[in-house]
Amino acid sequence: MSKVNKILIIQTAFIGDVILATAVVEKLYQYYSEAEIDFLVRKGNESILENHPKLNSVICWDKKGDKYGNLKAITKNIHKSGYDVVVNLQRFSSSGLITVLSGAPIKIGFKKNPLSFLFTHKYPHKIGNGMHEVDRNQKLIESLTDSVSATPKLYPTNSDYEVVQQYKSKKYICLAPASVWFTKQLPLEKWVEIVGKANDDFAVYLLGSSSDVELCDEILKKSKNKNVVNLTAKLSLLQSAALMQNAEMNYVNDSAPLHIASAMNAPVTAFFCSTLPDFGFGPLSVKSAVVEINYQLSCRPCGLHGKKLCPEGHFKCGNDIKL
Repeated sequence: MSKVNKILIIQTAFIGDVILATAVVEKLYQYYSEAEIDFLVRKGNESILENHPKLNSVICWDKKGDKYGNLKAITKNIHKSGYDVVVNLQRFSSSGLITVLSGAPIKIGFKKNPLSFLFTHKYPHKIGNGMHEVDRNQKLIESLTDSVSATPKLYPTNSDYEVVQQYKSKKYICLAPASVWFTKQLPLEKWVEIVGKANDDFAVYLLGSSSDVELCDEILKKSKNKNVVNLTAKLSLLQSAALMQNAEMNYVNDSAPLHIASAMNAPVTAFFCSTLPDFGFGPLSVKSAVVEINYQLSCRPCGLHGKKLCPEGHFKCGNDIKL
């Protein structure tokens, strides 16, 4: 293979997918440290890669504005950039179009992408067999590197650590109780129970975005623990990562904060309600645990990504979790 000077990684799905995709960055950097590695994300997810030392640039695709006009412009710019390798981690036609029109000699992606027949390298993508997402992604670059997956990694800056230093004066735990999907989210009463069981000498920090403030306020209101601090919407993603890194434990759903913990090798307890760890999105931290119901439920899983409401109306996969 001729010298690789420029590599593009495409992952324009959710923030958790981007975090897990940083394992691809780490692995490619091991083999091509002199190459320029760029990363294409959807607008809104770029902050998690801010000041990433192993990336040359982060390209943003605005999907909420003129989605297809922006797609056309990005595709044109990527073609002009002269990439040697494009690694497409998604299975949708839009990312396939970017890949095909990139002009890169090596175009890699999953067979499930509708345009994969035009890729130079394509590989199967199977969910539910216990293979982790980082290992599925590694299959795409195995021919360029080796068969051993790297772990995802985030890089909070010194200023990120400085911001959260004020919260580290005593031992603490972090809770990220929200999820975009209702059936991925441990019920509110369970979070209140976790807070109630916390050591009296520990601070308890609630983490999340602006859309999670109401939920965390409710947890704070129902909790009798005076050591709880609601930090939702007060910290950036990388600042949250910097705080989670040194927590005694981080309690999370099957959602982005789980993958932040993995990328920081932070201790984590992950609750899986409607989804299954076998889908390949479980924790990667050295100190980690998965908590789920302890019996078979015929309706579980009800889907790959969770749902806005429990289809059966009982939400036993969440309500019956024992803490």
